[in-house]
Amino acid sequence: MKKLFLAWFLLISMFFLNAQNERNDTLLYNPHDFFLQGFNPNPGNAYRSANGTPGPMYWQNSASYLIHAILSEKDTSITGDVMISYTNNSPDKLDYLWLQLDQNLFNPASRGAAAIPASGDQMGVLGFDRGGYHIARITVTYGGKTYNVQPLISDTRMQIRLNSALLPKGDHLVIKINYSFSIPAYGADRMGRLYTKKGVVYTIAQWYPRMCVYDDVEGWNTLPYMGLGEFYCDYGNFDYYITAPSEMIVYGSGDLQNTTEVLTTGEIRRLEKAAGSDKTVSIINVDEIGKPSMRPAGKGNLTWHFTMKNTRDVAWAASKALVWDAAKVNLPSGRHVVAMSAYPPESQGDTAWSRATEYLKYSIEIYSKNFFEYPWNKAVNIGSNITGMEYPGMIFNDYKSTKAPLWFVIAHEIGHNWYPMIVGSNERKYMWQDEGFNSYINYYANEIFNKGEYANDPSLFNKDHFAYLDLKSLPALRDPLMTVSEAMDIGQHYQYYGKTAYGLKLLRDVVVGKDRFDYAFRKYTESWAYKHPTPYDFFHCINNAAGEDLNWFWKEWFFTTWTLDQALTDVKYVENDPSKGALITIENKGKMIMPVILKIVQLNGRSENIQLPVEIWQRGGIWTVKYTSVVKIEKVILDPDHVLPDIDRKNNEWNGGK
Repeated sequence: MKKLFLAWFLLISMFFLNAQNERNDTLLYNPHDFFLQGFNPNPGNAYRSANGTPGPMYWQNSASYLIHAILSEKDTSITGDVMISYTNNSPDKLDYLWLQLDQNLFNPASRGAAAIPASGDQMGVLGFDRGGYHIARITVTYGGKTYNVQPLISDTRMQIRLNSALLPKGDHLVIKINYSFSIPAYGADRMGRLYTKKGVVYTIAQWYPRMCVYDDVEGWNTLPYMGLGEFYCDYGNFDYYITAPSEMIVYGSGDLQNTTEVLTTGEIRRLEKAAGSDKTVSIINVDEIGKPSMRPAGKGNLTWHFTMKNTRDVAWAASKALVWDAAKVNLPSGRHVVAMSAYPPESQGDTAWSRATEYLKYSIEIYSKNFFEYPWNKAVNIGSNITGMEYPGMIFNDYKSTKAPLWFVIAHEIGHNWYPMIVGSNERKYMWQDEGFNSYINYYANEIFNKGEYANDPSLFNKDHFAYLDLKSLPALRDPLMTVSEAMDIGQHYQYYGKTAYGLKLLRDVVVGKDRFDYAFRKYTESWAYKHPTPYDFFHCINNAAGEDLNWFWKEWFFTTWTLDQALTDVKYVENDPSKGALITIENKGKMIMPVILKIVQLNGRSENIQLPVEIWQRGGIWTVKYTSVVKIEKVILDPDHVLPDIDRKNNEWNGGK
């Protein structure tokens, strides 16, 4: 009897299996791509909890910096020394340390230079034969003893081999490095020199040797700097001194400590006024540029002293040629900080940089209210030859930008102060985790700023805009978002911005819902402020805080280039009677899955939208839904508002069987 039952069972199973195969053999979609246990984010542990927050034994090392640097206009160089106080909070002893030497990218023999494609140098790496660090001397102080070190320099990394291992859980040493480098004119669109009618604008970044991150995931993070992939830095306090020609103003990340030594009483008075004003206040206007009365008496050089706490980096700019204005920023806690812009006179105008401080102020207020309060006391926006680059409390933007693109690039670059300056992800390895998140909050701010002044501006939604992603471009994407930054097709790196932002918007608007997604995204931001999240921490955090298993989404959106093609294939009535209901059949013709949004219009004029969850695709790529119609259906439309990335809309509509 058992054998007979088993035979019948096998026969019936084969029948249903063959029927399912016949039904789905023309479909690209396979539910086993999603609904098996094969794809799961990394499991939680004592360092990184399964709920996507830092674990009870989470640790990270810290690096604080004391820097002295001299700007020489004669040979456009920086000469300086940096003292790094490094603390090993890890459970591991460290026999050696790795540091980043980002300026070595501009050495003609660098890996970045060798990897420039024949089609052209889009990052401005080539053509600067004076590029790279010159390291004069390195010492290590440990246990009360100081010794010289002969480093091993490999491209943009430098290894220091220690005489005595740095012990786990709080051991500390100090590294001192004397160095110099020549300032490139266009430093990979991150720093450089702009020559204007009234003088040179120096934008200075990656300007000191700094620690590589040692973490619980990779150990030492030593990916070389090659231009496109950005940075990964530990947090600490910065105390730095910039010596520059006395006619220059130096604008730096953090707080100026010696205001009365480097600014006039008039400038100080105007800054105090700006600190209490919601309207932009002029600190140096165009007619005052270059006047001796705008600088302290005396000639030669002045030294500017800045400090900034709990930050991963600092940058600065210097020039005698800039208009300077500022305004107050109002934060949710009641605290006030200052937003300021400095730009060449040729950038002035009501549709240009005369509104730059306004844009900066409101961006900070929007992000502070909706994501995390801005932690520092000042934010500076410099008009330069850099198209857009971010550092803690300091951004460099194209001095030629106007109108909506200027608003958006300022909002974008200052937005990076949240991702990755506050939430310190590894942007050299996972560009989408900072560029994409930031593009998402940019579009969020875009809808709010000045009652939507630029919300629908066509210049922000065309193929020439850096954060643009059209549904039509999805089939052409060749690289998944999880591709390491430098390995992605340079012509498609925009997808790190646009595709990521689009995906987060889909989660918020369609898949999860605004309340749950906003709460989860804010929980991620708060949990990882001043820490180092991986992509898997993000996945875990959103899954847990939103209460939704989104592993299907993380897989398709970040690890593949799959596309969505939902199709309406049939509409029938139960027993051919519309009053008994309609049977609407949908196919998932692509590899990607999404919820289904249907608009159903009956001949009596009744119109209704219904949404079906992704779970309908668990057993196959064809689904029939029963709709409680009362009369004949005039029209059925898939995704009527075009919110899903459906690549073929010709099969998204059914018109009464016509």
